[in-house]
Amino acid sequence: MLACAAELGAVHSVYLLPMSRGMDQYLANRLTGEHLFLVVTDPKRADAIFTDQIGERFEEKLTDILPSPEPVSKPVAGPTADEPDDQPRGRTLPTETVNKLANPASTSTFGRGKGTVFLVDPKTHQVLWSVFEPPKNSSNTELDRTASDIVSRLKHTLKSKSER
Repeated sequence: MLACAAELGAVHSVYLLPMSRGMDQYLANRLTGEHLFLVVTDPKRADAIFTDQIGERFEEKLTDILPSPEPVSKPVAGPTADEPDDQPRGRTLPTETVNKLANPASTSTFGRGKGTVFLVDPKTHQVLWSVFEPPKNSSNTELDRTASDIVSRLKHTLKSKSER
């Protein structure tokens, strides 16, 4: 618990993944309005990520937006005079996928957003903070009120952690 509290205090910039009912937009508005965190549009610049879903789809989304660095490999030299050049160049095999489309289930918002919001460290994949605050309905006023409540609770958590 104390380790998560220390890590939560180190968060300065956040990225918001798309959430059910557009909650990410309301949260971004409230977070910037309260000057709680810097909201960034590039996930690579974020110290933490807000999401309304964790699990396999979240892990897939993290991999999509934050690909791990490719290992550096040595360039392969071309064939020598002693070796035949019988390998076709520039062709793909029929089993290779070109222009592969993303899994629609990983980008869909259907079935998500049951009222819990998570703040996740993108490097360690640890949940730093979460709250259950479901909106009563999908009106703009209610979604804004819910985002305000979420930010107030996060602010309270940060304040109580800094007083310790």
